[in-house]
Amino acid sequence: MKISININPENPETEISVTCPALTPEVEKLISMVRVMDSKLTVKKDSEVFLLDIGEILYLEAMERKCFVYTDGAVYESDAKLYELEQQLAASGFFRVSKSTLLQLKHIKSLRADLNHRIRITMNNGEQIIASRMYADELRERLGLK
Repeated sequence: MKISININPENPETEISVTCPALTPEVEKLISMVRVMDSKLTVKKDSEVFLLDIGEILYLEAMERKCFVYTDGAVYESDAKLYELEQQLAASGFFRVSKSTLLQLKHIKSLRADLNHRIRITMNNGEQIIASRMYADELRERLGLK
């Protein structure tokens, strides 16, 4: 892969162009990653509304009819349902690991087998999340471990 950077102070915004012989899964993944960088999610914290970069999100959790969004340094609340966020964020590298949790795959630090065919996931910030056995095989597959 060849990378070229052209700096033009007269260009009002950053533009990314991809030249390739065919649209391969690797190219589609690259395009998806670039789109994630430019995407935002509207969340709330203490009656203040924030536009959160999707790339900053570690995981999302549904609890007591609310959806919480976790980043490295804060916890926010979203008005959307977990299944709505799952659809919105699927192309951005998010994966459902249990009935109540979605996580961003790029923020996984390590995996460990747990009881009853579950997986204990350690995130980059040290938090641990359990992937239920229902989602464990698909998680291994998505990470290329199967």
